[in-house]
Amino acid sequence: MRDNEAPLLFDASRLVWRRWAGVRPTGIDRICSAWLQHYASQSQAVLLHRHGRHILSGSASQALFQLLAEPEAAGDGHGGRNQFRRALIGWGLRHFGSAQRARPGLGRLWLNIGHTGLDLPGLASWCRSAQLRPVLMVHDLIPITHPQYCRAGEADRHRLRMHALLTIGHAVIGNSQHTIETLADFARSEALAMPAALVAWPGTPHLPVTTDTVGGEQRDFIILGTIEGRKNHMLLLDVWDRLLREHGRAAPRLVIIGRRGWACDDVLARLDAGGFGDRVVETGALDDAAIARRLASARALLFPSFAEGYGLPLVEALDAGVPVIASDLPVFLEIGQGVPDLLPPDDVAGWQAAIMAYATDGSPVRAAQMARLAGFRAPDWAGHFARVDAFLETLQP
Repeated sequence: MRDNEAPLLFDASRLVWRRWAGVRPTGIDRICSAWLQHYASQSQAVLLHRHGRHILSGSASQALFQLLAEPEAAGDGHGGRNQFRRALIGWGLRHFGSAQRARPGLGRLWLNIGHTGLDLPGLASWCRSAQLRPVLMVHDLIPITHPQYCRAGEADRHRLRMHALLTIGHAVIGNSQHTIETLADFARSEALAMPAALVAWPGTPHLPVTTDTVGGEQRDFIILGTIEGRKNHMLLLDVWDRLLREHGRAAPRLVIIGRRGWACDDVLARLDAGGFGDRVVETGALDDAAIARRLASARALLFPSFAEGYGLPLVEALDAGVPVIASDLPVFLEIGQGVPDLLPPDDVAGWQAAIMAYATDGSPVRAAQMARLAGFRAPDWAGHFARVDAFLETLQP
């Protein structure tokens, strides 16, 4: 393969800046990494930033892809970030001078999986002049549909991203049917055409198999994910307030796994007040092994979100054989394949009743979900890329 003849272009911008910043990988980051692993050998890299847009040479691309594929180093919280920064600077000294030379896209598909750079000015004109055919993944439209749960300014930025996606997109891939339908609704509201679309559920990372448990009570309920407003931790705190009043120390335990986020000051204030004793435990972020140990002793994963584009913890839990009680969101009905028990996210009494039903030894409602779980099949990366590869073939000239 010559230096500008890879059949595909892969946008590495998000992976580079996230590793540079040293932030903990999100679900979107993991999807980007899976796509990198699958398409790196067929691709040249694209890098977008506020001061430039680059299609890298084949040699520079493969060196960058190899760097991004290396596991993050363990350390004191900054060791992995600093090691990556040193390695990236070394890569730049070797390759970026030649990488800055303009290369035409030659009508190739540009795979942008992380919403990255879609809000940059001049993107559409660059795509035309560089001869790109963008294939863009959309993960959610939550900043547009539920701006009250997002950081200030995110709704405007995401509206720009979705406008760009619909304007420049040769095709779009959604992580769920719900996401594609929400994008189509947005396109109609903005009088924009909807590109060719594919739904491809992302692969499920399998949690480590463990026989170890944490806590020993076998009565824990888990909520997993960043503590933020749309995750609706407040509903569960309302439930546990009731449970403590009615059952005291006989109440089951709620374990909150995840870092503290945004739009949730009221939740954090209640947690910091310490009024729940040891019946509500906040662990912070945990690695996969620790999450697996927690789930191994759980009665159920609780997922009362107000809005989701996909909902990876739900699929991870079901894949690990753990039942789920979740909000009655369309996407949970879709990806849960009829297994979880679904409730309105504002029904405190309904959630309390469901949790206590699951907490009871020999619970028939929990046994019924465990029976349904036998037929659950978690999405995998092989199936995901079989669908995507076939779709990309239809887009080739």
